Amino acid sequence: MNARRHWPEFWAALQAQTLHPEEVIVVDSASTDGTAELARASGARVVHIERNNFRHGAARQLAAELAGDIEILLYMTQDCVLAQRDSIYRLLSRFDDRHIAAAYGRQLPREGADPIEAHARLFNYPDKSTIRSLDDALVAGFKTIFFSNAFGAYRRSALMRVGGFPIEAQFGEDTQVVAKMLLVQNKIAYAADAKALHSHAFSMTQEFHRYFEIGRMHASEPWLEQRFGGTRGEGLRFVRSELSYLAHRAPHLVPAALIRTATKYLAYKHGKRSEAFSEKRKERVARDAINLRSSSLDANLARHLNNLVQKFHD
Repeated sequence: MNARRHWPEFWAALQAQTLHPEEVIVVDSASTDGTAELARASGARVVHIERNNFRHGAARQLAAELAGDIEILLYMTQDCVLAQRDSIYRLLSRFDDRHIAAAYGRQLPREGADPIEAHARLFNYPDKSTIRSLDDALVAGFKTIFFSNAFGAYRRSALMRVGGFPIEAQFGEDTQVVAKMLLVQNKIAYAADAKALHSHAFSMTQEFHRYFEIGRMHASEPWLEQRFGGTRGEGLRFVRSELSYLAHRAPHLVPAALIRTATKYLAYKHGKRSEAFSEKRKERVARDAINLRSSSLDANLARHLNNLVQKFHD
């Protein structure tokens, strides 16, 4: 992926850390903007993979194997910038507890993030640290296996004990690994005091494809919902929180948020049923979702939302 524009800030924050990694491995998926050359010149070890062969699970498993016998593996994406000089130290300190198999840090909105983008980070990454075990699934449900490889670390021995990252996973490789870890009685830590700046202003198209992939992953791995419960409750909680947040800070964005909610819902449902669709059908579904933007923001929007709920109500 082309990441040259992110590299200077990413590398400067990494170099400023009080705790430095033994080695930095960059998995480069056929970048064309000089990312690989810049990373190599900075001292990173660069490994190339073909873009059409890229899978999130396979790329991270490759990095784990290349890291040799290093016990704690820290993963970051190129657009995640450490926000404190001790972010890595604070995250890795969680592994002092031998029961912790994986830990992830707090992701804060990047500078200039709009309220919709900012809320997503504040909702998913609160200011209170937690440690989760399988017992938490009774209360937290699917949220128990929430994790992010944008700024997350794993104990190698625990990772390999559950088979490593699923190499065919196009999305949600972190969710699958964490779920397996919890099932064998490991614990997962969320370190709210280990902070990084990382958020995205997704377009409607990107939003659709993201949630389509989430739905497809949940369909291909039904054991996740069978063991940890469905996602509907958490989804409704997010929507209520988002609308409340926007009502107080940016009420003019409420209609846009509702359209995005409808788009995500449609994409997720179609992703879960994607095996039954032809490629042309998938393209038409995506186009229809994007066309929600052309709706007027009153009666037409309400009709769209109502139709979606009625069409896909379980």
